[in-house]
This record gives sequence, C-alpha cells and structure tokens, in this order.
Amino acid sequence: RRQSTKTAMASTSAAAPFNINIMLAITAFCCIVAAASAVRVFPLRTSEEAAVIEWGHSAIISALDGAVATFGPQTSQGANFEVETAPVLGNPIDGLGKPVPDDTKDLELPKLRNADEVEGNMVILTDAAGLSGVALARIAKESGAAALMVVSTDQNAGDYIYSLEPENEEEEAVAKNIDIPVIMVSLQAGNVITTAMATDDTPAEVVNKGGSLPDRVRLYAGGDRPFFEDAVSTNPTVYLIHNMLTDEECDDLIRMAEGKYDRVDDTNGINNYLENTLASDKPGKATAKNIDRVMLWKGDVAGKLIKDIDERISQVTGFPPEHFSDFQMNKYTPGSSHEPHFDINPANGIMASITIFLNDVEKDHGGDFIFSHPEDSNGEPVSILPTKGLAIVHHNTDSDYNFDKSTIHQEALLSGGYKYVAKKYVYLNPQQKHTRIVLPLIAMPFGGKLPRVFITLQNLLIDKFGLETGEGYFQKIVTMIPVLLLIGIASALSNFVTNKMKSDDSADGGNGSGGKKGKETTDGKSKKSKARSKKSD
Repeated sequence: RRQSTKTAMASTSAAAPFNINIMLAITAFCCIVAAASAVRVFPLRTSEEAAVIEWGHSAIISALDGAVATFGPQTSQGANFEVETAPVLGNPIDGLGKPVPDDTKDLELPKLRNADEVEGNMVILTDAAGLSGVALARIAKESGAAALMVVSTDQNAGDYIYSLEPENEEEEAVAKNIDIPVIMVSLQAGNVITTAMATDDTPAEVVNKGGSLPDRVRLYAGGDRPFFEDAVSTNPTVYLIHNMLTDEECDDLIRMAEGKYDRVDDTNGINNYLENTLASDKPGKATAKNIDRVMLWKGDVAGKLIKDIDERISQVTGFPPEHFSDFQMNKYTPGSSHEPHFDINPANGIMASITIFLNDVEKDHGGDFIFSHPEDSNGEPVSILPTKGLAIVHHNTDSDYNFDKSTIHQEALLSGGYKYVAKKYVYLNPQQKHTRIVLPLIAMPFGGKLPRVFITLQNLLIDKFGLETGEGYFQKIVTMIPVLLLIGIASALSNFVTNKMKSDDSADGGNGSGGKKGKETTDGKSKKSKARSKKSD
C-alpha cells in the first residue's frame, strides 16, 4: 500500500529539470518516501462502533454521529441498545473541575455537583481535564446517569472521533462494571447539540448552562444506518459516509450498467461536458487508464431504486437533489488507474463530488482513492480503501465557491480483481429540464445510455459559439425535441384520421351507387324476361 502511494505521489510532482543536481534528486526522493510512510489510511471506523444521537419529531429530525466505547452495554448488546432520555450538561463539565495531576494513584472521582439533575438522564462531559473514558464513565455512573456522552475537545480534530477504551489493566477491571452506554462525539457535534434550541437572542450563559439543549434525545446503535467519518477537515473538505448504499443497491447499480460501458479515451482532445469526462491536459497521454464508463441518464424519470438513493444522499449530505448529476458508473479492471486530476467542468460548475464504492477490493489489489496534497494541519496524504457502500464526499470549491486546487486526487493502480464506482456530481446550479427530463427520456430506450450524437452536437455548438452561447443553443435544441415530437405525433394522427375519414366516405359512396345500379339491372332483366315470355305465348 505504501509503495502504491509513493508511486502516486511521485506522479503528481512536477518533472525536475534534466540537469538537476543528483543530490537534490536523492533528497526529494527521500522526502517522497517519508511522506508515503506517513500516509493516513481510511476508513478507520466500523458499523459495529457507530452510534446515533437523535432529537426532534417526524417533520424535523436532527442527528449526530458518535463512536461507542469498547466497554459497556452498547458494546455487548450491539444493535439492541437504545436509550431515550433528557441530555444534561455535567457540573463540572470536565468531570473534575481541574487538570488531572501527574500522579493519579490517589485521585478521587467525586459525584457531579448536579447529580440530582443528572440521575436517569444522559450526561454530557468533556475530556478537557484529561480524564480517561473509563474515569468519566465512573463519574457518570456514580452520579446516576443513564448514559454518557464524552465530547472531544481537540480543536484540530474536526469530526474525528474514536472508541474510548481502558488505558491499563486496572481500568480494564473497572470497565467490566460500567453498565451505562458510553459514546464519544466530536467538538463540532458537541457544539451542535448544546446550541440545538438556541436563537440569535439566546445569551451565552444560558447556552453554557445547558439551557439550549433538546428536551429529549434518543441514543441508539448505528447499525446499518449512514454515519460520518472525517478524513480531511479543510483544504480540501473530505469526509466519508459509511453505509451510504446497501449491498443490494450496490449490486443493482452494477447490474444496471452492465453491457453499456465504453472505454474512456481522454487522449483524443475531445471533451464530453455532458457526462463530465474531459480530455487529458497532457495531449496524447491518458489520465484515465483502462477505465470503462457509462452515465446512467435517469433524472426525474428514474425508478424507485435511483429515487430512494438520491433522497437518502440529499438527507445525509444536505445537498439539494435538483443539483445532482445522474450516476457516472466506472468499471476498473487489472491495470486500471486514474492519475492526479480535478473534478472540474467549465460548462457546468461542480461544487462537490460523491464517490461510492460498489464492491470491496482486497487490500493487496490496490485501487485506493488518494488525496496526495491535503493542506490541513496534518498534511500527510490520505488514502481511502475501496469499501462496499462507502461514499467519499469532497468539496471542489471553497466556502466562497471558488475552485480549490487542493482537491487534486487520484485512484491508484488496480493490480487484481474488479472495482466498481458510482460517482455523482453536485453542481453549483440546479439542473435544467433538458438534463433532468428530456435527455433521460431519450436515453430510456437504451437502458439509460445517451446516444453519442447528443454529445457530438453539444461539442459542435460549443466549438462554434463558445461555452456559454453554445450550451444555451444546445439547451434550446434539446428542449424543443419533445415539442417537435408532439407536433410530429399530432400531425401523423391528423393525417391518419383524415385519410381514414376519406376512405370511409369513399367506401360508403361506392356501395350506394353499386346497390342502386344493381337493383336497376335486376329490374331490367326481370322486365326483359317478362317481355320474352309474352312474345313467346
């Protein structure tokens, strides 16, 4: 894994001049190796240690992610544990009211000052004093709490949380007697819940005393529910969503795309703006290597599977679904890789990217999703292992919607097996009707695969009139297609009805004259016959 990361990092570095001093080259290589050895590998969290804190009613529900401790009923009971109670800020908030001394042998852990208020409820404490998770759990239990929420006070941790565990053998013995659920939440999550009911006019002292906490919260195991894991807090913003898709949904998407893939060729200088596949910025040299791809155009005419997934993604991420692209499906085979690149589209600004792994990849087969140059406080490269149902969300713009150059990323070489990835782009602007309705309707007879002629048409218009004007003309042409089809259908129906009426009139007219003529002929024959008879007589 380190070797693949090292190779990936080397490929992102600017090529050194040919006549560079050999000593500098060796130094640079050593720096790359050192950086590769310090790579941060994700995911770190698992569904087994995930917890959810939820409050609100059916119309508006707020929720936070937590990490359950390795001790207590939430560990032994798994998905069966659930607590519903009132949240209370502990007093003192750090459980001790003073820093932990160096010698903790005779350290007393008294009840909280507001133990009467804490009893039967979920107490919120911080780790600011330096007490261990087991020590905080002892204080909470002695104070009568029904559950404990520990808030991480690490200012640089972002949303990073972990499972609290005993720190020595003595704590292991004590932890066996902890019979209340214990979870950790991030500092950001702690701020969210303590200000949940606050308004702009709420005084700070009210918030600090717990006056803006929800009335009731529900604490339960995460199970197969989506939950977050912070990877890079800033520059770029990168976070993971576990259980974004179920195993069945992953399998269904793979089946939906099967037989529709085309091999990506980004060496021909042709941009596919419609489906976010742009030409390599290195003429004649591939960035996307041995990758098969298809965009499944479903839009507003999608079936239940896609609609359910889009709704869940919107609920979990907060992105409005009208800003979503359809799924771009990618299939990787041995030898596939995607060199360092940005998710950028000059014709349709991309605010964020959501990459979902549809299958597990064995660890020694590579295929990691890598951010080589994050600019957060840690600075080490971030490598994310392909994990079925796991989503990577990264923002391509900063808080002012300006392009963020730190979002450069790559996908390492896949040495064995297959890797399936579903990618959804979040655009800066809501998508127009031609992409949400018309193009999906056109693609419907082809299983969601859009005929190439529309990509060619858009490119021709953009090449001739420029990005903005060409895209405008393309929208108008595509939007007119349903109108032209309706006019054509109406015209065909009108011609059919007119011809039918003419045919019916012609048939009725022929039968009338023929009948009359026939009668006259018969009568004539009868008269002639009678005449002959008389003459004969």
